[in-house]
Amino acid sequence: MQVIYEDNHLIAINKKPGDLVHADETGDKTLEEEVKAYIKVRYGKPGDVWLGVLHRLDRPASGVTIFARTSKAAERMSKMFQEKLIGKTYYALTDQRPEPFSGTWKHYLVKDEMTNKVKAKSTDSKGAKLAITHYELTGDINGYAIVKLDLVTGRPHQARCQMSKMGCTIVGDLKYGSKIALPDKSIALHCRQMSFVHPVTKENVVIKADFPETRLWRPFAELVEELEIND
Repeated sequence: MQVIYEDNHLIAINKKPGDLVHADETGDKTLEEEVKAYIKVRYGKPGDVWLGVLHRLDRPASGVTIFARTSKAAERMSKMFQEKLIGKTYYALTDQRPEPFSGTWKHYLVKDEMTNKVKAKSTDSKGAKLAITHYELTGDINGYAIVKLDLVTGRPHQARCQMSKMGCTIVGDLKYGSKIALPDKSIALHCRQMSFVHPVTKENVVIKADFPETRLWRPFAELVEELEIND
């Protein structure tokens, strides 16, 4: 488990593909449990450790995952997520470039509870939730394209279903139509960065997570890191 930010109120992890953030019907061990165990040992906590789950990152995806260590931080961060005050930057790999190369996607998302799959629609309908994503093609390497995604809203499966809707399904995302399966069953979606005003100290916080250390991601990680240095 890679801790990438930690203070008295918040702790952030670079989630690995396959890690489960919060308990579900599988009963598998969760990242929440790992973080609690880490805090218990690191700070010598005698009893149960309290931890607030602020958001979910899909199990096959990777990147920044933030937890609250205090109820005050949990309440304030949850409100900031709801009010869209937290910047969320993702990168996704696809075998089809988006057209045009940059812009904003606005869709209405409807979730099918039976299949745990979300459909993106162009027009509003009963029960649908608006999803907004700013996107930009960052580059092409070895037949794959990397797309930067700034999620304005934070709907379940937002990036996955919007990418699929626009004809550039995320590599490895078989659920949403990818024809490319990755050996570890991951999807090439990574939460690179989250930025916000700290809920308690009021300082500007930027949390960044390294890309997965795989052959697929390596050239794209170098590309993004070079662009960030020159930005």
